[in-house]
Amino acid sequence: MRVASLNDKLASLGYIVEDLGNVAVEQPESLPPGPNTAKYLPQIAHTCQRLADKVEQAAGGGKVPLVLGGDHSIAIGTVSGMSRHFRKLNRKLGLIWIDAHADMNTPDSSPSGNVHGMPLACCIGLGPSELTRLYGYAPKVEPENVALIGLRSVDEKERLNVQGTGIRTFTMRDIDERGLREVMQVALGFATAGTEAFHLSFDMDAVDPQEAPGVGTPVKGGFTYREAHLAMEILCDSGRMASMEIVEVNPVIDEVNRTAALAVELVMSAMGQRIL
Repeated sequence: MRVASLNDKLASLGYIVEDLGNVAVEQPESLPPGPNTAKYLPQIAHTCQRLADKVEQAAGGGKVPLVLGGDHSIAIGTVSGMSRHFRKLNRKLGLIWIDAHADMNTPDSSPSGNVHGMPLACCIGLGPSELTRLYGYAPKVEPENVALIGLRSVDEKERLNVQGTGIRTFTMRDIDERGLREVMQVALGFATAGTEAFHLSFDMDAVDPQEAPGVGTPVKGGFTYREAHLAMEILCDSGRMASMEIVEVNPVIDEVNRTAALAVELVMSAMGQRIL
Protein backbone atom coordinates (compact mmCIF):
# COMPACT_ATOMS: atom_id res chain seq x y z
CA MET A 1 0.00 0.00 0.00
CA ARG A 2 2.94 2.31 0.54
CA VAL A 3 4.19 1.37 -2.96
CA ALA A 4 0.73 2.32 -4.25
CA SER A 5 1.39 5.87 -2.94
CA LEU A 6 -1.03 5.84 -0.01
CA ASN A 7 0.82 8.53 1.93
CA ASP A 8 1.08 10.97 -0.98
CA LYS A 9 -2.55 10.44 -1.95
CA LEU A 10 -3.78 11.10 1.59
CA ALA A 11 -1.66 14.23 1.67
CA SER A 12 -3.38 15.36 -1.54
CA LEU A 13 -6.66 15.41 0.42
CA GLY A 14 -5.12 17.89 2.84
CA TYR A 15 -4.12 15.50 5.61
CA ILE A 16 -0.83 15.72 7.47
CA VAL A 17 0.42 12.14 7.20
CA GLU A 18 2.79 10.65 9.76
CA ASP A 19 4.01 7.17 8.88
CA LEU A 20 5.08 5.45 12.11
CA GLY A 21 6.68 2.55 10.28
CA ASN A 22 6.12 -1.14 10.83
CA VAL A 23 5.11 -2.74 14.12
CA ALA A 24 7.64 -5.38 15.18
CA VAL A 25 6.29 -8.87 14.39
CA GLU A 26 8.04 -12.15 15.11
CA GLN A 27 8.28 -14.34 12.02
CA PRO A 28 6.29 -17.58 12.27
CA GLU A 29 8.78 -19.49 10.12
CA SER A 30 11.35 -19.15 12.91
CA LEU A 31 9.08 -20.23 15.78
CA PRO A 32 7.15 -23.32 16.91
CA PRO A 33 3.39 -22.82 16.41
CA GLY A 34 2.46 -23.83 19.95
CA PRO A 35 -1.02 -25.19 20.80
CA ASN A 36 -3.07 -26.36 17.81
CA THR A 37 -6.13 -24.54 19.16
CA ALA A 38 -4.52 -21.08 19.01
CA LYS A 39 -1.30 -21.08 17.02
CA TYR A 40 1.41 -18.52 17.84
CA LEU A 41 -0.78 -17.11 20.62
CA PRO A 42 1.95 -15.48 22.74
CA GLN A 43 3.61 -13.86 19.73
CA ILE A 44 0.31 -12.54 18.39
CA ALA A 45 -0.65 -11.21 21.82
CA HIS A 46 2.67 -9.36 22.12
CA THR A 47 2.29 -7.87 18.65
CA CYS A 48 -1.28 -6.77 19.38
CA GLN A 49 -0.17 -5.12 22.62
CA ARG A 50 2.55 -3.20 20.79
CA LEU A 51 0.05 -2.11 18.17
CA ALA A 52 -2.57 -1.16 20.79
CA ASP A 53 -0.08 1.12 22.53
CA LYS A 54 0.78 2.87 19.27
CA VAL A 55 -2.89 3.30 18.34
CA GLU A 56 -3.87 4.64 21.76
CA GLN A 57 -0.99 7.09 21.73
CA ALA A 58 -1.94 8.35 18.26
CA ALA A 59 -5.62 8.72 19.14
CA GLY A 60 -4.72 10.47 22.39
CA GLY A 61 -2.70 12.96 20.35
CA GLY A 62 -5.76 13.91 18.32
CA LYS A 63 -4.79 11.87 15.27
CA VAL A 64 -6.80 9.40 13.18
CA PRO A 65 -5.06 6.02 13.38
CA LEU A 66 -4.90 4.18 10.06
CA VAL A 67 -3.54 0.65 10.42
CA LEU A 68 -2.39 -1.41 7.43
CA GLY A 69 -2.00 -5.10 7.86
CA GLY A 70 -1.75 -8.67 6.86
CA ASP A 71 -4.05 -11.06 8.66
CA HIS A 72 -7.01 -9.79 10.64
CA SER A 73 -5.66 -10.76 14.06
CA ILE A 74 -4.10 -7.28 14.29
CA ALA A 75 -7.60 -5.87 14.81
CA ILE A 76 -7.39 -7.08 18.41
CA GLY A 77 -4.61 -4.56 18.90
CA THR A 78 -6.21 -1.73 16.97
CA VAL A 79 -9.61 -2.07 18.65
CA SER A 80 -8.00 -2.43 22.09
CA GLY A 81 -6.06 0.78 21.61
CA MET A 82 -9.09 2.73 20.45
CA SER A 83 -11.29 1.25 23.16
CA ARG A 84 -8.85 2.25 25.88
CA HIS A 85 -8.58 5.75 24.43
CA PHE A 86 -12.34 6.27 24.69
CA ARG A 87 -12.56 4.45 28.02
CA LYS A 88 -10.22 7.05 29.51
CA LEU A 89 -12.69 9.68 28.34
CA ASN A 90 -15.60 7.74 29.88
CA ARG A 91 -16.98 7.06 26.41
CA LYS A 92 -17.72 3.98 24.31
CA LEU A 93 -16.48 2.76 20.94
CA GLY A 94 -18.61 1.24 18.16
CA LEU A 95 -17.29 -1.15 15.53
CA ILE A 96 -18.03 -1.63 11.82
CA TRP A 97 -16.47 -4.92 10.66
CA ILE A 98 -16.57 -5.55 6.89
CA ASP A 99 -15.50 -9.08 6.03
CA ALA A 100 -16.43 -12.21 4.08
CA HIS A 101 -15.81 -14.19 7.27
CA ALA A 102 -17.27 -13.86 10.75
CA ASP A 103 -13.90 -13.99 12.56
CA MET A 104 -15.90 -15.24 15.54
CA ASN A 105 -14.11 -18.50 16.27
CA THR A 106 -12.61 -19.34 19.65
CA PRO A 107 -9.98 -22.00 20.39
CA ASP A 108 -12.86 -24.36 21.19
CA SER A 109 -14.63 -23.86 17.86
CA SER A 110 -11.83 -23.15 15.38
CA PRO A 111 -11.19 -25.94 12.86
CA SER A 112 -7.70 -24.58 12.11
CA GLY A 113 -6.47 -22.92 15.29
CA ASN A 114 -5.57 -19.80 13.30
CA VAL A 115 -6.02 -16.69 15.41
CA HIS A 116 -6.93 -14.64 12.35
CA GLY A 117 -10.30 -16.41 12.53
CA MET A 118 -10.87 -15.17 16.10
CA PRO A 119 -10.34 -11.39 16.32
CA LEU A 120 -13.95 -10.21 16.35
CA ALA A 121 -14.77 -12.72 19.07
CA CYS A 122 -11.82 -11.42 21.07
CA CYS A 123 -12.97 -7.81 20.69
CA ILE A 124 -16.29 -8.67 22.36
CA GLY A 125 -14.65 -10.72 25.09
CA LEU A 126 -14.71 -14.30 23.76
CA GLY A 127 -11.44 -16.18 23.47
CA PRO A 128 -8.02 -16.47 25.12
CA SER A 129 -7.47 -14.02 27.97
CA GLU A 130 -4.10 -13.09 26.44
CA LEU A 131 -6.10 -11.42 23.65
CA THR A 132 -9.44 -10.50 25.21
CA ARG A 133 -7.96 -8.78 28.26
CA LEU A 134 -5.34 -6.46 26.84
CA TYR A 135 -5.22 -3.53 29.30
CA GLY A 136 -6.99 -5.74 31.84
CA TYR A 137 -10.63 -5.49 30.78
CA ALA A 138 -13.15 -7.03 28.39
CA PRO A 139 -15.05 -6.57 26.20
CA LYS A 140 -13.41 -3.81 24.22
CA VAL A 141 -16.68 -3.17 22.35
CA GLU A 142 -20.19 -4.07 23.44
CA PRO A 143 -21.71 -6.68 21.08
CA GLU A 144 -24.79 -4.55 20.40
CA ASN A 145 -22.51 -1.83 19.01
CA VAL A 146 -20.85 -4.20 16.49
CA ALA A 147 -22.06 -4.45 12.88
CA LEU A 148 -20.61 -7.26 10.74
CA ILE A 149 -21.18 -6.62 7.02
CA GLY A 150 -20.53 -8.74 3.92
CA LEU A 151 -20.67 -12.13 5.63
CA ARG A 152 -20.73 -15.18 3.34
CA SER A 153 -18.41 -17.80 4.90
CA VAL A 154 -18.96 -19.11 8.44
CA ASP A 155 -17.54 -22.25 10.10
CA GLU A 156 -20.04 -24.73 11.51
CA LYS A 157 -19.33 -24.23 15.22
CA GLU A 158 -18.53 -20.56 14.70
CA ARG A 159 -22.14 -20.01 13.64
CA LEU A 160 -23.27 -20.60 17.23
CA ASN A 161 -20.88 -17.91 18.46
CA VAL A 162 -22.27 -15.44 15.93
CA GLN A 163 -25.87 -16.21 16.79
CA GLY A 164 -25.40 -16.16 20.54
CA THR A 165 -23.55 -12.91 21.12
CA GLY A 166 -25.91 -10.15 19.98
CA ILE A 167 -23.68 -8.65 17.31
CA ARG A 168 -25.55 -7.28 14.29
CA THR A 169 -24.89 -9.24 11.11
CA PHE A 170 -25.54 -8.32 7.48
CA THR A 171 -24.84 -11.13 5.03
CA MET A 172 -24.41 -10.79 1.28
CA ARG A 173 -28.02 -11.91 0.97
CA ASP A 174 -29.06 -8.91 3.08
CA ILE A 175 -27.09 -6.66 0.74
CA ASP A 176 -28.65 -8.31 -2.32
CA GLU A 177 -32.20 -7.98 -0.97
CA ARG A 178 -32.04 -4.64 0.84
CA GLY A 179 -29.34 -2.82 -1.08
CA LEU A 180 -26.02 -1.68 0.26
CA ARG A 181 -27.14 1.84 1.15
CA GLU A 182 -29.85 0.62 3.52
CA VAL A 183 -27.57 -1.99 5.07
CA MET A 184 -24.85 0.59 5.75
CA GLN A 185 -27.30 3.06 7.28
CA VAL A 186 -28.79 0.43 9.60
CA ALA A 187 -25.33 -0.82 10.55
CA LEU A 188 -24.24 2.73 11.35
CA GLY A 189 -27.24 3.07 13.63
CA PHE A 190 -26.07 0.12 15.72
CA ALA A 191 -22.40 1.17 15.77
CA THR A 192 -23.19 4.74 16.86
CA ALA A 193 -26.00 4.06 19.37
CA GLY A 194 -24.65 5.39 22.65
CA THR A 195 -21.06 5.52 21.41
CA GLU A 196 -18.74 8.43 20.78
CA ALA A 197 -17.49 7.10 17.43
CA PHE A 198 -16.76 3.88 15.57
CA HIS A 199 -13.71 2.04 14.34
CA LEU A 200 -13.79 0.59 10.81
CA SER A 201 -12.10 -2.77 10.28
CA PHE A 202 -12.09 -3.61 6.57
CA ASP A 203 -10.92 -7.00 5.32
CA MET A 204 -10.11 -6.92 1.62
CA ASP A 205 -11.66 -10.36 1.16
CA ALA A 206 -15.04 -8.65 1.60
CA VAL A 207 -14.50 -7.54 -2.01
CA ASP A 208 -15.07 -10.11 -4.73
CA PRO A 209 -11.80 -11.87 -5.64
CA GLN A 210 -12.18 -10.74 -9.26
CA GLU A 211 -11.40 -7.23 -7.95
CA ALA A 212 -9.16 -8.17 -5.01
CA PRO A 213 -7.23 -11.38 -5.76
CA GLY A 214 -4.40 -10.80 -3.28
CA VAL A 215 -6.09 -12.05 -0.12
CA GLY A 216 -5.40 -15.15 1.95
CA THR A 217 -8.90 -16.65 1.97
CA PRO A 218 -10.88 -15.45 -1.08
CA VAL A 219 -14.61 -16.17 -1.27
CA LYS A 220 -16.69 -15.68 -4.41
CA GLY A 221 -19.69 -13.38 -4.39
CA GLY A 222 -18.31 -10.34 -2.58
CA PHE A 223 -18.67 -6.59 -2.93
CA THR A 224 -18.34 -5.17 -6.40
CA TYR A 225 -15.85 -2.39 -7.02
CA ARG A 226 -18.53 0.29 -6.71
CA GLU A 227 -20.22 -1.31 -3.70
CA ALA A 228 -16.93 -1.23 -1.82
CA HIS A 229 -16.46 2.45 -2.62
CA LEU A 230 -20.06 3.28 -1.74
CA ALA A 231 -19.67 1.62 1.65
CA MET A 232 -16.60 3.76 2.36
CA GLU A 233 -18.31 6.93 1.16
CA ILE A 234 -21.34 6.34 3.37
CA LEU A 235 -19.16 5.70 6.42
CA CYS A 236 -17.19 8.86 5.70
CA ASP A 237 -20.37 10.90 5.33
CA SER A 238 -21.46 9.86 8.82
CA GLY A 239 -18.65 11.92 10.35
CA ARG A 240 -18.34 9.36 13.17
CA MET A 241 -15.32 7.29 12.07
CA ALA A 242 -12.46 7.68 14.55
CA SER A 243 -10.03 5.13 13.12
CA MET A 244 -9.63 2.60 10.35
CA GLU A 245 -7.67 -0.48 9.45
CA ILE A 246 -7.45 -2.35 6.19
CA VAL A 247 -6.17 -5.93 6.26
CA GLU A 248 -5.55 -9.11 4.28
CA VAL A 249 -3.47 -7.46 1.58
CA ASN A 250 -1.02 -10.22 0.64
CA PRO A 251 1.52 -9.03 -1.96
CA VAL A 252 2.87 -12.57 -2.41
CA ILE A 253 -0.36 -13.73 -4.06
CA ASP A 254 -1.50 -10.39 -5.48
CA GLU A 255 -1.51 -9.58 -9.20
CA VAL A 256 0.74 -6.59 -10.03
CA ASN A 257 -0.32 -4.93 -6.74
CA ARG A 258 -4.00 -4.77 -7.79
CA THR A 259 -5.36 -5.51 -4.34
CA ALA A 260 -3.10 -3.02 -2.62
CA ALA A 261 -3.99 -0.34 -5.18
CA LEU A 262 -7.69 -0.98 -4.57
CA ALA A 263 -7.10 -0.84 -0.82
CA VAL A 264 -5.55 2.59 -1.25
CA GLU A 265 -8.53 3.73 -3.30
CA LEU A 266 -10.91 2.54 -0.58
CA VAL A 267 -8.94 4.33 2.12
CA MET A 268 -9.20 7.48 0.03
CA SER A 269 -12.98 7.16 -0.24
CA ALA A 270 -13.24 6.53 3.50
CA MET A 271 -11.12 9.61 4.18
CA GLY A 272 -13.14 11.99 2.03
CA GLN A 273 -12.24 11.70 -1.64
CA ARG A 274 -15.26 12.25 -3.86
CA ILE A 275 -16.04 12.01 -7.56
CA LEU A 276 -16.96 15.71 -7.67
